Formats: sequence, structure tokens, C-alpha cells
Amino acid sequence: MQVRMRFDDAEIAAVYRAIFERRDIRHFKPGNVETETLKRLLRAAHHAPSVGFMQPWRIIHITDPALRVALHNAVERERRATAAALGERGDEFMRLKVEGILECGEVLVAALMDGRDKYIFGRRTLPEMDLASIACAIQNIWLAARAEGLGMGWVSLFEVDEVRRLLQMPKGAKPVAILCLGHVEAFYERPMLEAQGWASRVPLETCIFENVWRTDES
Repeated sequence: MQVRMRFDDAEIAAVYRAIFERRDIRHFKPGNVETETLKRLLRAAHHAPSVGFMQPWRIIHITDPALRVALHNAVERERRATAAALGERGDEFMRLKVEGILECGEVLVAALMDGRDKYIFGRRTLPEMDLASIACAIQNIWLAARAEGLGMGWVSLFEVDEVRRLLQMPKGAKPVAILCLGHVEAFYERPMLEAQGWASRVPLETCIFENVWRTDES
């Protein structure tokens, strides 16, 4: 069977639509994600690229309501600490909704596995490529979720050791993201932080260089 090199136009458009309409969602409707849908999303994560094919991701599905509350409380403590660290923007930050842990249908915690030091291929000079690899897995879930009509939010406001203890992770494992996944009323037209004036998307041309790093003066 010959594999098509190029997708057809409708398939290509769907890929780009998922990329451009993906949003970091913080508002959810009640209701769990269907089991088969969740399996598809997790399979998409597991087919992400990884440096040296190390597949460093481990994903914990949180089904214990008390544990969900504990994760929410951990995030709330870090939210307040972040506000204090932001100084004059602290009050503005506290007005933002930064997570939907208690409202979303499913909570997943994406973590790096333990024993990563033995993986040298592609990481000898860039050991952080394990983090890059799990980020690809998270992005796969995000894009697949958008295609399925589901919203997802990435929460990184937590103390690593606290979440590690809550989830009884082995030494060397590291939580990277609390993922809020679920049904939504609508997708934001623009990224929420952009719509609320926290930051703006920088022009593409400021991020693309040719041959050498370009400074503002050059």
C-alpha cells in the first residue's frame, strides 16, 4: 500500500485550523470526557516525537475528588505567591482566571519519568530535551482535543515537590503540567491573556532570523 505524501486540501486545512484555533482554556461545562475520546487523546500524546525516542512522558489521570481538590489548593498557593512576585502587576494577575481544575471534566498530570539520566542520545549537551519531548506530547493532546471539540488548559502554577508528594512520584520524576480537559461552551476567539490585555502576540518577523542572530539595531 502506497502512503500518500501529501494530505488532501481539506485535511491540510483541518490541521491548520486545529493549530490556529487551539486555546488555553480555563472555563468548562460540567461533564466527563467520554472514555474512548480520552483514550484517543492519550494515544495521540504517546505518538509525539521524542529526542532519542526516549518517550519520557508519564500521564496520571486524576479520578480521586479529594486529590483534585489538593491539586487545586497547591495551585492556589502558587497563584498567590506569583502575584506577590509580580509586584505592581500582582493585583492585575489575581483578576485573571488561571485554571479550571475544579470545573473541568478530567484532570491529567503530565510528568517526566524517573531515570532520565541514562538517556544520552540527543541530550549530552542539551539535557532539557526531555522537557521538549513531553511538551510535544502535551501539544498533541491539545491539538487533538481541539479537533474533538474539547478544551484544554495547561497549568504550571505549583511547587514541583508538593505535587510530586501528592502523586507519590518516585525520586527523579518531575511533574510538568496539570492539564484541565473538558467540554466548553465556546472557544475563545483570541488567547485569553491577549484578550484581557496581559500580553500580545509578537510579530512573526521579530522571531525569524536568517543565518545569524539579528539584534534590534542590526
